[in-house]
Amino acid sequence: MDFSFTEEQTLLRNMVQSFVQDNYDFDTRMKIIRSEEGMSREIWQQFAELGLLAAPFSEELGGLDGGPIETMVIMEELARGLVVEPYMPTVVLCGGILNRHASKEQQETHLPSLIAGESIWALAYSEPQGRFNLADIVTSAKADGAGFVLNGTKAVVQGGPWADKLIVSARVSGGQRDQDGVSLFIVDKSAAGVSTQDYPTVDGGRACEVTLENVAVGADALIGEAGKGFAILDEAIDYGIGALSAEAVGHMKQLNDATVEYCKTRKQFGVAIGSFQVLQHRMVDMFMEYEQSVSMTYMVNMKLTESEAERKKAASGAKVQIGKSGRFVGQQAVQLHGGMGMTEELNVGHYFKRLTMIDTQFGNVDHHLKRFAAA
Repeated sequence: MDFSFTEEQTLLRNMVQSFVQDNYDFDTRMKIIRSEEGMSREIWQQFAELGLLAAPFSEELGGLDGGPIETMVIMEELARGLVVEPYMPTVVLCGGILNRHASKEQQETHLPSLIAGESIWALAYSEPQGRFNLADIVTSAKADGAGFVLNGTKAVVQGGPWADKLIVSARVSGGQRDQDGVSLFIVDKSAAGVSTQDYPTVDGGRACEVTLENVAVGADALIGEAGKGFAILDEAIDYGIGALSAEAVGHMKQLNDATVEYCKTRKQFGVAIGSFQVLQHRMVDMFMEYEQSVSMTYMVNMKLTESEAERKKAASGAKVQIGKSGRFVGQQAVQLHGGMGMTEELNVGHYFKRLTMIDTQFGNVDHHLKRFAAA
């Protein structure tokens, strides 16, 4: 496999890196997450102007004809600034579903506004009883004339408070955990019968619970074939894992760099603590975990477009490595910084919080070990 980046990908990385350094320092991020809305519409519009929202989409749809590798590059660099704007739910998850599986009419209707930064999307797929089983769905979609009526509840919808549109998984037939019978629908969040309960998450983001009560949608809201939406959702989550792995790598890189720099300057008994061999060993272990995560992240993003079996194994393998490494690097960074490692004023604790949330997002280590074994 060729692990080298193209000139265009390198330029993309440099552009995003420069933007984050110039516009998204830690103090700016804290102001954003403490604001009433919890995100910056101005920053989101700048993402659109820079082409970040267009990166994964084909040129004929108004995009830049990128793919998983370009998304990986963007997510890793956004992670360095702990960016909270909803790139993952809007572009990677919902945008990816629309890009790969929506009809031409749906793409022409929805993608231009998404790429222009005029609309924000969220994927409402998780349910309170479902844990990590994507097929465990009790939200129903009953046929009503040419359209459908949706009823049910969706939990922990990441980016939901900011969203204008939702992609909702609902069951048109079958039992509660059957993979057959699941469909995906485009739902306007302002539609009659849609209500949300918004809340902040521990890592600085925003999420919501979504309740659907007799929400009527037309036939044009259905993505793909009725009852065959599970495969689309399963694929979207694997693409999400690829992007999430890149985000985790960005966080780990920042924690490693911050810890090494701190150990060079923090003195005890008149010498820098970085000169203590036992702490040097810890930092080497942190670096090794980071490097293993980088390798797994490259691997999963290169395999996303291969067969379903290869994609699933790669996604689960990467998620296991990222979960274990993220926890180790985060814990060691906090411990080596001492008590100040978990204070609100230092970014180290915030990176650790985000890595902790990444461990459970899209399935934790135990879930993906079982999934990998099953594959």
